[in-house]
Amino acid sequence: MEKVRAGRNRTISLDDSETARFSNMCISSDAIDITNSGIIKGDTLDILPNLPKAFIDLLIVDPPYNLSKTYGNTVFKRMSDDEYRIFTETWIAGVKPLLKPTATIYICCDWKSSLIIGSILQEHFTVQNRITWQREKGRGAKNNWKNSMEDIWFATMSPKIFTFNIDAVKIRRKVIAPYKVDGKPKDWTETEHGNFRDTCPSNFWDDISVPYWSMPENTDHPTQKPEKLIAKLILAGSNPGDVVFDPFIGSGTTAVVAKKLGRRYFGVEIEETYCALAQKRLEMADDDADIQGYSGGVFWERNTLALQQKFKNGNAQLSLLDE
Repeated sequence: MEKVRAGRNRTISLDDSETARFSNMCISSDAIDITNSGIIKGDTLDILPNLPKAFIDLLIVDPPYNLSKTYGNTVFKRMSDDEYRIFTETWIAGVKPLLKPTATIYICCDWKSSLIIGSILQEHFTVQNRITWQREKGRGAKNNWKNSMEDIWFATMSPKIFTFNIDAVKIRRKVIAPYKVDGKPKDWTETEHGNFRDTCPSNFWDDISVPYWSMPENTDHPTQKPEKLIAKLILAGSNPGDVVFDPFIGSGTTAVVAKKLGRRYFGVEIEETYCALAQKRLEMADDDADIQGYSGGVFWERNTLALQQKFKNGNAQLSLLDE
């Protein structure tokens, strides 16, 4: 039965005919053309052995966290730590031969799965950093801290030769206490809409909004990642034309953002509905390549949509600065 939604609800949904049409647009693992892009329908553990070797420039993984959760018709049941370690080692072993020697890797996790995933990554790759991002949402608890943070492990195949485009992921922040030298701004720019500085990003991200009902990127996927978050990973870890791969692509956020940013993409998803959602979102990206919170080549802090629009419309100029 189709959900009844409020008039302002912008959640992307599918009717039966769309599910069939978009699902049929997915490709099979033996039909991959790495000069193109596509979503593969199936179980990633079965499909990984059939994929080309050394074709991935950027790996983004949002695996099931070790929590009991329903994804469409698929139920992921919480495992023991040892079982989850084996599950993680299995998909890492499957994806590792697909990576180029210069590939960059980002893996999402919650605090508990992070302990397992981080230790395994050190056995296979060079771990460069751990990003923590503020998820905002989370259930309160009477005898524990509310869980509103998630981790992203940053690793590389090579310890020194990999892609990290620092200028592509600057954050535009409002300058509260502007400092001047000889009466001129130092490391910031004055505009008619305020004082701003484009700063180098840290490994703590507090400018991300989790998709919700009024955002045009929102779907009914229970663990959908924000386009803005994935955009940071793709811009930092790849170049235009590179191949981005996500073995647990869900409703397609990695593929959609890769397309919007001029990268090739491949992803695997077991659920037919999510495959269809991914294809629908990819089609929608043909008409709308906007990424909420990313405009003018920089990322903006939360609640700055009006300012972004003013800069986008050319009413103010800001040169790139470094912190």
